[in-house]
Amino acid sequence: MSIIQKLWDAEENKDLNQFNEVMSEDFVWVKHSTGEHIGRDVLSKWFMSDEAPKSENNRIIYENDQIGVAHSFVTFTDGSKQAVLVVYVIKDGKIIRSETGATNMPK
Repeated sequence: MSIIQKLWDAEENKDLNQFNEVMSEDFVWVKHSTGEHIGRDVLSKWFMSDEAPKSENNRIIYENDQIGVAHSFVTFTDGSKQAVLVVYVIKDGKIIRSETGATNMPK
């Protein structure tokens, strides 16, 4: 099974153990909209909470053992929606970095 799919499954099931199995301890998410660099522990708390965004129409565009590219439509708890493109950097079978680009969508 793809690493990206395992990540999505962990998020959907709020399975912190599975989340940590695919995300490196050194993971960083580069959030281009704000310039923030967010680590695994902060991201896992958000994704395991009731405030987590809901993803749909997830699709993996490309994945190998070094990189993954995926697209999703994401709805946040405030009702806002975004089309999100993510690039995942994979090292030693774990995601070590992700960078996102997002486009706001009509509610």
